[in-house]
Amino acid sequence: MPWKETDKMEQKELFIQEMLKQEKPFKHLCAEFGISEKTGHKWKNRFYEQGKIGLHEQSRARLKQDMIDGDTAAELIKIKNAHLAWGPKKIREIYAKKKPQKDVPSLSSVKRILDKAGLVKPRKTRPPASSDCPRLQQQIQAEAANDVWSIDFKGWWKSDGEICEPFTVRDRHSRKILCARLMQSKTSVAVRAVMTDLFKTYGLPKVIHSDNGAPFAAPNGLLNLTTLSVWWITLGILPDRSLKGHPEQNGSLERMHKDIAEEIEGKIPGGIAANQAILDAWVEEYNSVRPNEAIGMKTPDELYEKSDRKYTGDYDELEYPMGFLVRKVTRGGEIILNGIRITIGHALRGWHVGLKPLDEGRTYHVFLADFLLGTLELDSCCFYPLEELQSD
Repeated sequence: MPWKETDKMEQKELFIQEMLKQEKPFKHLCAEFGISEKTGHKWKNRFYEQGKIGLHEQSRARLKQDMIDGDTAAELIKIKNAHLAWGPKKIREIYAKKKPQKDVPSLSSVKRILDKAGLVKPRKTRPPASSDCPRLQQQIQAEAANDVWSIDFKGWWKSDGEICEPFTVRDRHSRKILCARLMQSKTSVAVRAVMTDLFKTYGLPKVIHSDNGAPFAAPNGLLNLTTLSVWWITLGILPDRSLKGHPEQNGSLERMHKDIAEEIEGKIPGGIAANQAILDAWVEEYNSVRPNEAIGMKTPDELYEKSDRKYTGDYDELEYPMGFLVRKVTRGGEIILNGIRITIGHALRGWHVGLKPLDEGRTYHVFLADFLLGTLELDSCCFYPLEELQSD
């Protein structure tokens, strides 16, 4: 509905009242009040941060400073063209150093100028998911292709003095080997690069099953999450792990590793390059020619289909449902709520978590995307992770 000839403050309060009812989609509510979604989010965030006082008009003291003349805009664009990978903060800093005698435009003004020049890459945002989130689970069964991918590092061997250690990924339902890569590093960064290529090729699985070793799990981290498994969660993939001391729970992958040990390990001279070539040929035969007894003597390629869940890149931000408080996890693994630093988990650094109020804002459920991490109690200033569910 268009703006009426009433006090703007009353309109804002009415908007907040309607928003809290959660009877209409946020986009539709903004349209009814004749405001943009950006303005609606601004009012919502100010209300959650400051209450009704946050709805009052903000100071416009910087308005004059934010007006950028043509020469300044041209200089900002020139700097950006010379450093296309740099963001507005860096561009503004370089401008300030080059033009110390001039007023430095605000960051929002720099963003606006670069955006109008087509030099700002749009941020990819994951839309909010239902707050009925999956919780940590174990031993999830695969009923179709891409329900569960199993991953692990097979033990290493040497060839001509070079260490050959395969990182393997396998679809649990079809038994198709999606990856058997000889790795020179076992870090989260190295594994993430390989898995990014797999996601581009095959799409996203629902679950990734691993053991409890690095880089898949961290023994002392929040819910044993690592930066790698946190990344999976932001993509909508649920981590699943074997019980400690039970490698048989990833048995089909272990059986495939045994085949590699018997047929390839220690038998091929020529180092990593020669072993990778042989391993690639072995995987091709395993998937398309070799009958597999576990799937009725069919080949994995006869059963496997790519995932309907396409990988379109990583998310820059995570959005949460209306009514959630959103906080960014600092480099130290903390969030700041009401001026208080509360430790959440180091593996989540850089991501935004969503806080769902439970009892008049004294207790919150803490989510990463649609994954429930645990409960935050404001009175004690403590975060309590959700305990992992153990199988019977």
